[in-house]
Amino acid sequence: MADWTEHVIWWHVYPLGFVGADTTGVDRTPTHRLRQIESWLDYLLDLGANGLALGPVFASSTHGYDTIDYFQVDPRLGDTADLEHLIAECGRRGIRVMLDGVFNHVGREFAPLRTALADPAAPENALFRRSETGELVAFEGHDALVTLNHENPAVTNLVTEVMTYWLDRGIDAWRLDAAYAMPAEFWAGVLPRVRERHPEVYVMGEVLHGDYAGFVAASGVDTVTQYELWQAIWHAIDERNFFELDWALTRHTAFLGSFVPYTFVGNHDVTRLASQISDERHHPHALVLLLTLGGTPAIYYGDERGLQAVKEQRAGGDDAIRPAYPATPAELPPADQEPLAAATFTLYQELIGLRRRHPWLHTATSKPLALTNTAYVYEVTDGIHRLVVALNLSDEALPVTTDAERLAGTADRTPAGHTVPPHGWAILG
Repeated sequence: MADWTEHVIWWHVYPLGFVGADTTGVDRTPTHRLRQIESWLDYLLDLGANGLALGPVFASSTHGYDTIDYFQVDPRLGDTADLEHLIAECGRRGIRVMLDGVFNHVGREFAPLRTALADPAAPENALFRRSETGELVAFEGHDALVTLNHENPAVTNLVTEVMTYWLDRGIDAWRLDAAYAMPAEFWAGVLPRVRERHPEVYVMGEVLHGDYAGFVAASGVDTVTQYELWQAIWHAIDERNFFELDWALTRHTAFLGSFVPYTFVGNHDVTRLASQISDERHHPHALVLLLTLGGTPAIYYGDERGLQAVKEQRAGGDDAIRPAYPATPAELPPADQEPLAAATFTLYQELIGLRRRHPWLHTATSKPLALTNTAYVYEVTDGIHRLVVALNLSDEALPVTTDAERLAGTADRTPAGHTVPPHGWAILG
């Protein structure tokens, strides 16, 4: 894995939603909206991040995941010049750029698919998977999403060409959408060819569960999405059951032995953290976990302001978790009007700053020092450096035996160490 990945912290943006584009397919009027994201790059840096992870930017029919053309920017966002300009502006500021590659399936308007449907004898038919009865294979029951045939060398060549094309234009990383649905062997055929030309590329695969380490080893990706940890963080905190989190961290430590997971507490596919954890006093505990545990952290836009939204299983059910942002940060409400949003942003800055001062946390492993349903004290270490993190969900103060100094959070000194107040947290080092 490239050295630069040790220091990257991603700000994850879903572009079509961020700029307020229609995602129903009704209004696809060409508009140069990508320029709007440029006005948020200094905000990204002010937050403490240095990577921009963009959701789909390629031409699509509706929500971005039904690709029409991998080599064309979605007209609702602009054109290739707009994307190249954004990449250049990121580069000028030292911001890494990740694009979202939807290589498992395509939309119904994908030109080779239209050709295949019009002529059963066309060679393009071999690009797509079909059932034993000859029907096109839809992705997870979504008829609008047609699965590519990853056993066909032409698909291998197409994906290799797409990834290289945009890396040539200055991006640094790829997210592989629905990587879990594709054979690891497919990526083992693609990625070495991509890395021949771009050895510093960072490749992250979307994998929901299962053998993370096995997929990384077999596919050649650098990392996968750590959904197990995401689930354990919000669920353990909301249910006040730190035993669930401790089990997930045992797994997380094992993963760190072979790769550095891509970690997050929110993304474009899930209910917002601030809506998952019912007790507002415990929202910071999730952020502390994200930014003190080993991994490559990603922050989903809006979470840094404590936005709430629930994902719903219906048409348009993702809209609430993929909202529009103002044209510029100057249009955000002032702190006195939205004190919680301002406080959340400041907390992110504080925790990211602490992580920046302790870059070894990228590969650090954890072990529990004290564990109950409502109290969790753990050590993170790289074998040389060490921090102690204390999380308290209870109505009682939490004693922590350590000679370390308080670096963040709230803790009172005692002869034996510190006490963390009810529903508080502290980072000691």
